[in-house]
Amino acid sequence: MKMTMVEALNSCLKQEMGRDGSMVVLGEDVGRDGGVFRVTEGLYEKFGRERVIDTPLSESGIMGVAVGMAALGARPVAEIQFQGFEYNGYHHLVQHAARLRNRTRGEFTVPMVLRLPYSGGIRALEHHSESLESAYLHIPGLKLACPSSPYDAKGLLAAAAVDGDTVLFFEPKRLYRAFREEVPEERYELELGKANILKEGRDVTLVSWGAMTHVSKDAVADAEAQNVSVEHIDLRTLAPCDWETIVTSVKKTGRCVVVHEAVKTLGFGAEIAARIMERAFLSLEAPVRRVTGWDITIPYPKNEDYFFPDKARILKGIMETARF
Repeated sequence: MKMTMVEALNSCLKQEMGRDGSMVVLGEDVGRDGGVFRVTEGLYEKFGRERVIDTPLSESGIMGVAVGMAALGARPVAEIQFQGFEYNGYHHLVQHAARLRNRTRGEFTVPMVLRLPYSGGIRALEHHSESLESAYLHIPGLKLACPSSPYDAKGLLAAAAVDGDTVLFFEPKRLYRAFREEVPEERYELELGKANILKEGRDVTLVSWGAMTHVSKDAVADAEAQNVSVEHIDLRTLAPCDWETIVTSVKKTGRCVVVHEAVKTLGFGAEIAARIMERAFLSLEAPVRRVTGWDITIPYPKNEDYFFPDKARILKGIMETARF
């Protein structure tokens, strides 16, 4: 049936909680109110207050409790209302969730999911629109998934729910209700660490994830209309990252454009460019180009659209790279 991303995530959570009695959902307003974006709507009524837990307004508390529950056998799915609120819990992620398997030589693990509505595009206030995935990608021991569609959201969340380690699930807010697509009602998983080639091409490789994948599709279509063949890769997961798919594509096309809404400096596009240099340098016909957000704090809503890469900026990056 056709679902929005919110509906796909909700469907997955209902299935996973019904399948696994050790799974609990916790966070601010996730119970009676169904979450600020209604992703957890109906879970409280179906599974009860002991498995769908409304927490105090304490991100550090949410993270600390979730880590402890996971280490002792539960399967927590913790929600932070906005990714920009998570910083108070960063300590628990870096020093405990990411390290406990190594610290105890495998005796304890932290199999949990941390849901993080992130990125901009919904005219939110300060601390509500950050795209700081790089702050988490730098930490060994954490996995990070970022869906770009309802279908991917359900399949990736199902895979995260059964993974043996901590998975950060970055949900692009602007895509929550942006469109519907066919999503199987039955349970399915999409492999963490495997990118999706949305479209094959021969001239330029375009790498994107999250909301920027959706924006990039229109730019890719316009480039095709100008006889530039683009191979479009949606990463789906950033950690682990599917380097083989990226490198194989760049060796074929000789050119690469990376699109992300995070700021340019030390964004994940820089790591992608560096890996391409290491593994496909002799195949390159042009420098790797990054089309990104600007190196500023994301503006307030009135100027928000100027911050994000749009179709025009992405198309310009594709065409200049193709003609280099």
